[in-house]
Amino acid sequence: MRVWSVANQKGGVGKTTTTVALGCLLAQQGKRVLMLDLDPQASLGSYFGHSPESTSHSSFDWFAPPGKLDPAQLDASIHDTDASGLSLVPGNTALATMERNAVSQEGMGLAVSRALTCLWDRFDHVLIDSPPTLGVLLVNALAASEQVIVPVQTEFLAIKGVERMLNTLQMINRSRRHPLPYLLVPTLFDRRTQAGVSSFRHMRKTWPEHVWNSAIPVDTRLRDASAKGVTPLALDPDSRGIQAYGSLLKTLLKTTSEAPLVATGAVVHG
Repeated sequence: MRVWSVANQKGGVGKTTTTVALGCLLAQQGKRVLMLDLDPQASLGSYFGHSPESTSHSSFDWFAPPGKLDPAQLDASIHDTDASGLSLVPGNTALATMERNAVSQEGMGLAVSRALTCLWDRFDHVLIDSPPTLGVLLVNALAASEQVIVPVQTEFLAIKGVERMLNTLQMINRSRRHPLPYLLVPTLFDRRTQAGVSSFRHMRKTWPEHVWNSAIPVDTRLRDASAKGVTPLALDPDSRGIQAYGSLLKTLLKTTSEAPLVATGAVVHG
């Protein structure tokens, strides 16, 4: 099982779109893919028609103290999508209570890692859509992952916020035997604007070893797919956006195939 988190401590940069696009492309390759929504805003679940207020089984069920995870609840939280091979654990607004309650419970930083060990043989890839704030939910996502994908909107204020995410990664790395690899992915890129081009160049110059060498363009077909509740691949496999995500996936698969596969959460304490 390969576990990737899509994370940035800023909203509106394309985290959910990136999760769905990569998920459907992996499923198209015959992989068994699970998308996990850890954001209390539950955009990923909402994308596929799950109400964050009324979803009875969600990622909230994954946050059980050590030794108290209910396998039946875990299984019930996994929902099918219309795309073959692509499954979903929707989010729930109740996740917001995790930030308050989990602080006093030992070991809650590894709740997702423990749940994933129960699903190790069921899925080939897990994609975690992470919340934009630092707390127990984001820590769980990063602790469970072997690769972090950081979508960064190609505009000045979004780039300024990257430092917060990189500081968080440094904090997580202090608890790991091996540093957590990350890839900054320029998103919502419009090559027709000076702001977009200059922002992209700034990223490449500032973080040359960690920035993807291309960008996800502004593409209304990605927004159309979200509005219809279907994957971008199902709506328009030839769109500029899905073609760019296909290129990104090739980069990620090459990178992770060269890294050793370890059990999620095996080297993080919390």
